[in-house]
Amino acid sequence: MSTHPLNIGLIGAGRIGKVHAETLAFRVPEARTLCLADLNPHAAEQVAARYGIPAVVGSADQILADPAIAAVLICSSTDTHADLIVRAAQAGKHIFCEKPIAHSLAQIDDALAAVQRAGVKLQIGFNRRFDPNFARIRAAVAGGEIGFPRLLHIISRDPAPPPVSYVKVSGGIFLDMTIHDFDMARFLIGDEVEEIYTAAGVMVDPAIGEAGDLDTALIVLRFRHGVIGMIDNCRQAAYGYDQRAEILGSAGKIATENCYPNQATLSTGDCVRKDLPFNFFMDRYTESFTNEIRSFVQSVLQDKPTAVTGLDGRAPVVMGLAARKSFDEHRPVRLDEIH
Repeated sequence: MSTHPLNIGLIGAGRIGKVHAETLAFRVPEARTLCLADLNPHAAEQVAARYGIPAVVGSADQILADPAIAAVLICSSTDTHADLIVRAAQAGKHIFCEKPIAHSLAQIDDALAAVQRAGVKLQIGFNRRFDPNFARIRAAVAGGEIGFPRLLHIISRDPAPPPVSYVKVSGGIFLDMTIHDFDMARFLIGDEVEEIYTAAGVMVDPAIGEAGDLDTALIVLRFRHGVIGMIDNCRQAAYGYDQRAEILGSAGKIATENCYPNQATLSTGDCVRKDLPFNFFMDRYTESFTNEIRSFVQSVLQDKPTAVTGLDGRAPVVMGLAARKSFDEHRPVRLDEIH
């Protein structure tokens, strides 16, 4: 086990890159960010100055060629992920990559094969697994506290839809938004999904439909061992970021509600009310982002398997492709149909 901090190169200074830069700077002392790469030098320099990153470069090549850097965090656009995983593996770097690995299963398989050949570690950025509330649900299921699970319900709604320019390149709601919920379903139940049925539509912004995507969906999941699940998605919830889950089992249930900036309740003669929940993922999942990066760093320093593997990254993409196929063909789709 190494006693020295893990030297990291951060690729991407966008929204999620900033989140991880802050996490590494202030919450994970076992690691230090030596270099930040981004095509936008102004954005990269701002992030580097704010979080004490000593070097800024314009290309990931410079990070991958630096022998002082042992691991990389890939936070660039999705279309670059698979190629960067391959190149990082060939350079002998351990890899943390944001989801999804790619929209193509062939690209994902090539990336995972490169990681296996190189013998480096790979963790995919499904941060919600590391949220203490969801982790407690998983522990209750794994420990048999609610008996045999029967029904799973995941609610995941964003406060506002993304720009249509983003929708056009995101891979669609199932590979962009629901992908987190597909991962959560597998994680919470501890089983694989065999079949998916999707009912969905455009109910938030007609421009999303014009771009070929959907913004509201219900997805029914059938697991191998009989559990029935439902994912409830919408691109807009007027009251904020809606993140809830419930599992009903033979001996009880376990559920988690939304998280709030405070727990105060105001009671008057007119109403009883609370403040709105956290408004988006940067605030809601601060602790889980810290936990996932610390988990990755410890996996490298202690030479342990990563908590979210490349195969964990592949499975939700298969589920996303099946969900879209189900909507397009108006029928349930088995995951073994997706190749």
